Amino acid sequence: MNSHNQLFLLLSLFLILHLSGQRLMLEVEGNQVNDAPKKMYVFGDSYADTGNIRKSVSNSWKDPYGVTFPGKPAGRFSDGRVLTDYIAMYLKVKSPVPYRLRTLMPQHLKYGINFAVGGSGVFDTLSGGPNMTTQIDLFEQIIKDKVYTASDLNTSLALVSIAGNDYSYYLATNGSVQGLPSFMASLINQTTTNLIRIKELGVKKIVVSGLQPLGCLPQMTATFSFQQCNNTTNDLVLLHNNLLTQVVTTLNQQSNHHSTFIILNLYDSFMSVLNHPSTHHIQNQFKPCCVGVSSQSFCGTVDVNNVKKYKVCDDPKSAFFWDLVHPTQAGWHAVYNKLRTMNVLQQIYY
Repeated sequence: MNSHNQLFLLLSLFLILHLSGQRLMLEVEGNQVNDAPKKMYVFGDSYADTGNIRKSVSNSWKDPYGVTFPGKPAGRFSDGRVLTDYIAMYLKVKSPVPYRLRTLMPQHLKYGINFAVGGSGVFDTLSGGPNMTTQIDLFEQIIKDKVYTASDLNTSLALVSIAGNDYSYYLATNGSVQGLPSFMASLINQTTTNLIRIKELGVKKIVVSGLQPLGCLPQMTATFSFQQCNNTTNDLVLLHNNLLTQVVTTLNQQSNHHSTFIILNLYDSFMSVLNHPSTHHIQNQFKPCCVGVSSQSFCGTVDVNNVKKYKVCDDPKSAFFWDLVHPTQAGWHAVYNKLRTMNVLQQIYY
């Protein structure tokens, strides 16, 4: 316990020193928008991806993904809907078309575009997918191509959802504990740059998700037989989220509209559901519904003879997690319902 406390204090001290004195500058422009956003532009990873990841690299295009919605695999990392779908539902618009499919479904461009790709991060990750900067580059090109007008952007919402792949990459590439504070600081600083850039491209409302409790993901709780979260990991997540909150507060203070940037508190909403599962009709809050039958297989894995190397629970609606990392549709629905009661989503409108 002492070593855990020392680690946490060490990280806190390093980050405070690393970030102190840095000033965040934001160009203030445009008028306030009081209407509900009419379009969504989505940036991020698998928590927000609705079909951008290539079929050749992801199990999300294989059975049993999508079994609940739309009834077949569609690239979503769940049995059904994901975060993007629920935010769109709240805005009363259709889920924005994945960037990869924009030419096949041009009629859906009026709802916005989704640039999120599973496995991506603020920086480059193991997946090799487009990082956040590249996703914003694509958005900027779409604007230059006059797909959207200044008026479109002025009445739109950006959703920025990054769920921890940068940290996974850091640890997978032998990043040290000593180097973690510096890495976390660079991650927050680049995120800040990204948020400012989206704002400067003309989007007036920007929702950025805090990290979910990474220590509660099944890939972490498997060590504890899916019975409890890894608190050390969650402490680091809280540190990340606190720094992100400080950044967003500063950005809003520098903006002429004090809720330009809104934090989606996934940590508290996830924990609320995980701590009170029965309230949300969840029976299995930690054990994933779809799991590989061995350590070499995952949800959706089949062998050379197309024999399933995974098993699926009887009722996905009773589980919070679909696979080792991603919530079920029921899990996302519960998180969404919690966010609605936390006075977070209401800020989108004003």
